[in-house]
Amino acid sequence: MESGKGYAKKFIKVAASLFILLFVYAASSKFMDFHGFRTQLGQSPIITAYADWVAWGIPLLELAIAGLFIVPKFMLSAFYASFSLMTMFTTYIILILNFSDFIPCSCGGVLEDLGWTEHIVFNVIFIAIAASSAFYLERNPKT
Repeated sequence: MESGKGYAKKFIKVAASLFILLFVYAASSKFMDFHGFRTQLGQSPIITAYADWVAWGIPLLELAIAGLFIVPKFMLSAFYASFSLMTMFTTYIILILNFSDFIPCSCGGVLEDLGWTEHIVFNVIFIAIAASSAFYLERNPKT
């Protein structure tokens, strides 16, 4: 029978793999339709002034975080960065939904087909995965 630590180690590996998949997929989608992504950001009432920087920065940051997951000593940092980025994305969505007349969607690929509620739920699930993984790694640094 497998111990709780064995399950936790598997959870951490699955969680890291999910984030790598999510961030590489999201960054690739943004780069493949870079013009559309940049245009959507330019229509955002919050990001308009920084659309060029954000259009390059977000997918590059997603790829950088995915890369951190590959190096075991950076795993905890990768989960913290994932938690932060997903929290920022979720906060952005909530702000846009509540305080903007125009709601641009700059998500790519499959995420583009999600409604706003589903998108928030999706993000919150990934926030919880990142938080629980970071919490575990903080308490078990040799994992």
